[in-house]
Amino acid sequence: MTPNSHTPFFSTEAFAALGAPDLVYVRPIKAAEILADAPEGVEDFDLAPDQTLYAVCRADGARLAVLTDRDAAMAAALAHELAPVSVH
Repeated sequence: MTPNSHTPFFSTEAFAALGAPDLVYVRPIKAAEILADAPEGVEDFDLAPDQTLYAVCRADGARLAVLTDRDAAMAAALAHELAPVSVH
């Protein structure tokens, strides 16, 4: 998206710091995303490409962790003193 007079532009850092630096979101992702991001030669994943996983992400979208179920993802965020929210 290109910034214009109706759309404010925030840097990644500014967006992540917008009032809640400890705010993270948990969202479902397909294992295919993780498999696609794996470094070449790393094949020790026991994941089906269509398997649903749950990513814990910063406000800027950076993935912090990926877990096999939503409750574990929320618990991991809380254990690291982060404030998780769920997105669909």
